[in-house]
Amino acid sequence: MLRIILIALLGLYLIAVGVWPAVAAPIAAALTGIAVIVGLVPGPAWLGLGVIAWLRNRRAVA
Repeated sequence: MLRIILIALLGLYLIAVGVWPAVAAPIAAALTGIAVIVGLVPGPAWLGLGVIAWLRNRRAVA
């Protein structure tokens, strides 16, 4: 709980000081890169991968 409070206070401090955009830029770039990679793969392929993962990891029926 203390860690969450400290992180929130750090975020407020960074916003107040004005360096938040510089701190958040690498995080935003990483999330954008992940979104581009996910967007390049068609939806049916993701659905197929999900079905395969589900079939491989379901519990065995006795």
